[in-house]
Amino acid sequence: MEYLLIFISAIFVNNIVLSQFLGICPFLGVSKKISTAAGMGIAVTFVLVISVLVTYALQMWVLNPLGLEYLQTILFILVIAGLVQMLETILKKVSPSLYQALGIFLPLITTNCCILGVSILVANGTYNAQGLEPSLLSGVFYALATAIGFAVALIVFAGIREQLDTVRIPKPMQGMSIALVTAGLLAMAFMGFSGVDHGIAQALGH
Repeated sequence: MEYLLIFISAIFVNNIVLSQFLGICPFLGVSKKISTAAGMGIAVTFVLVISVLVTYALQMWVLNPLGLEYLQTILFILVIAGLVQMLETILKKVSPSLYQALGIFLPLITTNCCILGVSILVANGTYNAQGLEPSLLSGVFYALATAIGFAVALIVFAGIREQLDTVRIPKPMQGMSIALVTAGLLAMAFMGFSGVDHGIAQALGH
């Protein structure tokens, strides 16, 4: 049940983009089409889950035992960069169209603060474990749920932006202006889920 609460919290209550404002660059840059947004969501999910696995192992078995915690950020960025490079190579061979659609935003996953932020939270055990003791299993599940939450927000936002292309918008509000207003309204909509996880936990006697 705790894992269900982590899942609900990471996707709806504490959405990494709309509540914690991490990963804003790809959220705004790759949300013009649903297909591209879905591709980015899948890419981020893959990189985030693998990054958490690798960085957690490095933190527990290399940095902490050797007293090298101050190298955490640099080392994590290098790991994420390597994973993104691997994903870029795979996409280039398997799906050239998606590779072209993602364009410059695929390499930008390297500096996506969503991935780096979640990796650091899991490695430090400071993420919201919903009553569970921080561990690799709960950390990976949290990373997966966070990535799904990122993808959900991205796809919903892309769907809204596609609909906006079919209506007349005042010239001063066109482009990024209306996108930012829409993102703000979407964030307010997700605020409506606040407390849902606690309500479920209380109803189930947790």
